[in-house]
Amino acid sequence: MFTPKNTVIGFIGIGVMGKSMAGHLLNAGYPLVVYSRTKEKAAELLEKGAEWGETPKEVAEKASVIFTMVGYPKDVEEIYLGENGLIQNAREGNYLIDMTTSAPSLAVKIYEQAKKRGIQVIDAPVSGGDVGAREAKLSIMVGCEEAAFAAVHPLLELLGTNIVYQGEPGAGQHTKMSNQIAIASNMIGVCEAIIYAEKAGLNPENVLKSITTGAAGSWSLNNLAPRMLQGNFEPGFYIKHFIKDMKIALDEAEQMDMEVPGLALAKSLYDQLVERGEENSGTQALYKYWKY
Repeated sequence: MFTPKNTVIGFIGIGVMGKSMAGHLLNAGYPLVVYSRTKEKAAELLEKGAEWGETPKEVAEKASVIFTMVGYPKDVEEIYLGENGLIQNAREGNYLIDMTTSAPSLAVKIYEQAKKRGIQVIDAPVSGGDVGAREAKLSIMVGCEEAAFAAVHPLLELLGTNIVYQGEPGAGQHTKMSNQIAIASNMIGVCEAIIYAEKAGLNPENVLKSITTGAAGSWSLNNLAPRMLQGNFEPGFYIKHFIKDMKIALDEAEQMDMEVPGLALAKSLYDQLVERGEENSGTQALYKYWKY
């Protein structure tokens, strides 16, 4: 059982969500070693007592449970399977928890390599955006061995409120793909609904009061539509990362010989936003496709 007295936790990837998530672990009393490509992003955590790791290797040498929350599958592969990565440098019996949204096949590959060295790997992507991370109310989708899930569950409870074991390694990532597919088409509907209300001469804020509590209600409608109306397009979740997720889901669907026209349409619209320089905006900036 992990406790602050017997467990040093590592956290790699101090971004929009990772910073809050690492902070919850630190606030729970766990000694924390952090690493990010940009050290300045970790400044607040370091001021609160976290220790800086110069490399993923150094984090692996100091921590027995390591969380990762990075950008792309290529980053996950480098951090886990690289020469100076976690698998080569973590100790037998350690737990590695990847919360990045990544490819299911990569999650299985990492698990298989880690198992050879007696290391447990858990794929545990999350949903809930910056708000969920900040409030420790993330939805966490877990793929791993059942015993590993039981071991890390108390730590995951520090980060989320809806923690579901989905099955064998890779199952967490497949579940996250289902999540992203649902969000992709929903975001189109949210934006079209707001633009329609505006063009009809309605007060869109009043419209939201009606439709958020009815059958149309969704997390995106409740949390992102108000940001659209405020002109707030700061990232709770980057467009560039959402496109990455949609590309993974499209690839997986193709391997299953499955058509996903809603997903394909959403990605094409977001691709057009990237061409306008919006890749670092939040996903709610899809509103700009119609507005500007």
